[in-house]
Amino acid sequence: MLTNDHGICIRAVDYSETSQVVTFFARQTGKVPVIAKGAKRQKSSFGGPIEIFSYGTIVFSDSGRDKLATLAEFEPLAGMVNYPVLSADIFALNACLLAAELVNALVNDYDPHPGLFDSLLQFIHDASQDRSSNDEHRKILANLIVFQLVLLTEIGLCPILDYCVNCRNHFDSCWPETYFSNNARGLICRDCQGPFPDKIRLTAEAAKCLADSKLLVSASQTTLKNVEDILIRYITDMLGRPLRMAKYILNA
Repeated sequence: MLTNDHGICIRAVDYSETSQVVTFFARQTGKVPVIAKGAKRQKSSFGGPIEIFSYGTIVFSDSGRDKLATLAEFEPLAGMVNYPVLSADIFALNACLLAAELVNALVNDYDPHPGLFDSLLQFIHDASQDRSSNDEHRKILANLIVFQLVLLTEIGLCPILDYCVNCRNHFDSCWPETYFSNNARGLICRDCQGPFPDKIRLTAEAAKCLADSKLLVSASQTTLKNVEDILIRYITDMLGRPLRMAKYILNA
């Protein structure tokens, strides 16, 4: 059976001298690993090797979810990703690579999330546009954090960020101290932090941004790094392994 969808390439590796194994995140189908036979041939029906972040119409034949699907057609859609800009800006490129890595690591095969697909496509599009302001990397980081929160919410693993996980008191910007605990899966107030040895104290601004993501757009670079560090620690703890691209964002 042939399936038609729109997909974003989130991973591509060589399978042989002429073929690739490509993982698409498709809008209606979810994450789909496919074999693109002959993609590396000079006269490939796909127009050449499929590159990461390529976006377009895909047609694939699913031979059973325990096997790789076979890519039958791929028609790129122009205008969504500015590859020259993205390849020239290492921070923007690394941010998009981290977003793709997160989707690949956290979303199950054939588990559709149309809203998450739209968020990923918008994030890659925005990150790859022409930029002239020194403030753009801060904006990219803010958008990356928003995307991560959307991802965690979509898959049902978003930490509790608007009240203390232990006492259930809603977060207040007047809290004298705020902590985040991976074990508790969310915020902890000062009065409840004792039993959580893995807790990390948040700055007041980072706590506000976690509790209200609309504040991220105007947050400082330092605050955004603090928030991103918390999210990466949380996701790493869930996965039980480090994210390959995270260090390039946290250490930038």
